[in-house]
Amino acid sequence: MNFNELLNSDSDHNKYKQGVIIYFNYSHSNLEPLHELENKLRIELYNSKTGEFDGHQMALDLADGFLYFYGDSAEELFKTIKPLLLDAPFMKNAEVNLRFGSDGANGVSDIDFILE
Repeated sequence: MNFNELLNSDSDHNKYKQGVIIYFNYSHSNLEPLHELENKLRIELYNSKTGEFDGHQMALDLADGFLYFYGDSAEELFKTIKPLLLDAPFMKNAEVNLRFGSDGANGVSDIDFILE
């Protein structure tokens, strides 16, 4: 399944046209630090109403993983979550992908960069 198919599925986030996907190195022995970050992200997104956190995907050995977010504006969504990401040590040098879908400005469908 590709990103566009995911957005067109019957899930709760299909109302959103854009997304943020973050790949990060983790290497912790448990998921507690990740769950703490996720709780903060959910609260911030709820309060700002810029989108929603759709969950994580982790390697079985917890070496690395992905976070998935959806909203009306990938740029605004990232601006909202960026301070919390920067506070989490395991997010250092995470790879960020902003996905604009078919509504991207100037025909740009996605932008990739390193979180710094």
